[in-house]
Amino acid sequence: MFEIKANHATSKREQYAELAEQVRGMLADEPSLIANAANFAALVFHSLPDFNWAGFYLYDGQELVVGPFQGKPACIRIALGRGVCGTAAQTRQTQLVRNVHDFDGHIACDAASQSEIVVPLVNADGSLLGVWDVDSPSVGRFDEEDRAGMEALCAVFMEAVKP
Repeated sequence: MFEIKANHATSKREQYAELAEQVRGMLADEPSLIANAANFAALVFHSLPDFNWAGFYLYDGQELVVGPFQGKPACIRIALGRGVCGTAAQTRQTQLVRNVHDFDGHIACDAASQSEIVVPLVNADGSLLGVWDVDSPSVGRFDEEDRAGMEALCAVFMEAVKP
């Protein structure tokens, strides 16, 4: 059984580094994408503060479909290029949104969400697996350190994805 370890990091960078090591250990030798995504979402959601949703949207070849997550029920399908998740998927660039109300076309799955970060998940062959999406009820919750940290966590997750 995996246990969430107390985080003794003093900086955000150290906190993400410790969490990346926990993710690496948790996903080691597990080939199931769904199992790894579920555990990843739970670990991140319960390890970092001020989130109201954290999870995956997986690309089915046409659109993003909600995958394993923590939080309230979510939008089920998102078109590429639509909202923060669809934009991250289409552009293959992390979207860091300080205030979701300032993002043209934001999809409000949970009215409590005020800021969001979405990291595209790209396979080694360049194909899109999906996106990792995290919402917060606080405006300005995510910054460049969160971008670097979330991208590093997602890189560890993608190392565990088996073709």
